[in-house]
Amino acid sequence: MNIDLMAVEHAAKELYVRALKQLPPDIKQGLARLDAAETDPTAKRVLATMAINIDVAERTENLLCQDTGIPIYNIRIGTGVRVDGHALKLAIRQGCARATREHPLRSSVVHPLSRQNEHSSCGIEVPVIHIDFSDTPDFLEIEMIPKGSGSENNSFLKMAIPAEGIDAIKTFVVDCVLAAGGKTCPPTIVGVGIGGTSDLCVALAKRAATRALGSSCSDPMGAQLEQELSLAVNQLGVGPQGLGGDATAFAVQIELAATHITMNPVAVNMQCHSARRSRATFTPEGVFYGF
Repeated sequence: MNIDLMAVEHAAKELYVRALKQLPPDIKQGLARLDAAETDPTAKRVLATMAINIDVAERTENLLCQDTGIPIYNIRIGTGVRVDGHALKLAIRQGCARATREHPLRSSVVHPLSRQNEHSSCGIEVPVIHIDFSDTPDFLEIEMIPKGSGSENNSFLKMAIPAEGIDAIKTFVVDCVLAAGGKTCPPTIVGVGIGGTSDLCVALAKRAATRALGSSCSDPMGAQLEQELSLAVNQLGVGPQGLGGDATAFAVQIELAATHITMNPVAVNMQCHSARRSRATFTPEGVFYGF
């Protein structure tokens, strides 16, 4: 299957706009679930306000949040797909810039030293583009995630040692959620990476934070730890927007990697309640959009 690069550019543009204006169904269901279980009156009012904001934004085709974030594109390429990798990345970048320039989107991307803004949501190494491969034939998938700074600023890494055990992981995650407080616009998705190297561990935490709600870690021990930490985090009392209550997090989600015998890195990356993402799937039958 040959990939039309103009179609990729168009998809990259459309996905950015869709992600900023339409919240995935699993996140809406997660808010409803938290609201049904919430016991604090103030927290219930905050959750109701969030639901109204989402409804108004979608009905009027406005942004769910003014922070357009750092644009991230995750690409999976199936077997039998023919595409120029360099040209693919260029098409993604051009589509990202077009989304910002052709729609009233605030560009949140600046040079790290001069702080100069190109007003394109692009810059050095941005948009962030990850490419992976799939054994699915005739298939190319582009996932777009705009990662806001409120959540991204609450990123943590600890190079734990094996002797500290799983208890050190639990303590670190809970401490990170407390340190973030209301700055992450909770309820959050708490992404946890465990293992690998320092850079892989942080990447795993981001992957976990942007996973769909209702999914679970593929490793049984990781899945069990997700349940334990989800329960613990929602007993901290941080609550929606940090104003107190039961609904501190939708879930704690974990991704694992093998690591060295003398270390056990753990990273935390959070996603805010406006956990935005969108997806385009290229097949021989056409391009299909979803979440």
